[in-house]
Amino acid sequence: MFVIYIKEIRSFLSSLIAYIVIITFLLAIGLFMWIFPDTNVLDLGYSNLDPLFFIAPWVFIFLVSAITMRSFADEKRAGTIETLTTSPVSDLNIILGKFFAGVTLVLFSLIPTIVYYLSVRYLAYPVGNIDSGAILGSYIGLLMVGSTFVAIGMFASSITDNQISAFIISTFLCFFFFSAFHYLGELKMLGDLDYVISWLGMFAHYESISRGVLDTRDAFYFLSVIVFFILLTKTVFGSRKW
Repeated sequence: MFVIYIKEIRSFLSSLIAYIVIITFLLAIGLFMWIFPDTNVLDLGYSNLDPLFFIAPWVFIFLVSAITMRSFADEKRAGTIETLTTSPVSDLNIILGKFFAGVTLVLFSLIPTIVYYLSVRYLAYPVGNIDSGAILGSYIGLLMVGSTFVAIGMFASSITDNQISAFIISTFLCFFFFSAFHYLGELKMLGDLDYVISWLGMFAHYESISRGVLDTRDAFYFLSVIVFFILLTKTVFGSRKW
């Protein structure tokens, strides 16, 4: 698994994809936090990073899909999938290596946003008057959302040999699991089941963690979705032997 992980990290860093993803993410977040009216911190007048944690999952839907679309689709297109599968590494280790490489890239994109935290902390009155606990919880929740998107994106890439198709499928699935359940629950059409429907989506759990309360139920939810899509990817990837 470690060999695959290093291979994927080197592949990311030797191409423009990783740099474009990180720069685009930081640029988009920076515009919402400091430039665009009604969302920038200076207009809101509160010492928090709410604009960052509100917009970041939506940006991740597209950026993580762009990262993962080549995971297996590019291997199939280039014909290197056979070389990969004949290596002395199990299917699960191949998948996990690619998964953790994707998560690492998500983490790389989050680390520079600490500058935003330090800036808001300095601008607060008095200096340092900021809810660091809630911000830490939001970062953890954002990393969980990004990791889940990576697992979904890898599954999308495993079912096609076309990167564009993988990107579209991944974007749809990420959007569906992040917000569709939330909006369906907000329709208030099924009575007591509305809460259950909302709970099935990522948004409710991300919102819960963002309050600064780390509930094991929320962590279990994200872990379950990640494992589910990794197992789906393993099933599709292993179907070549059938």
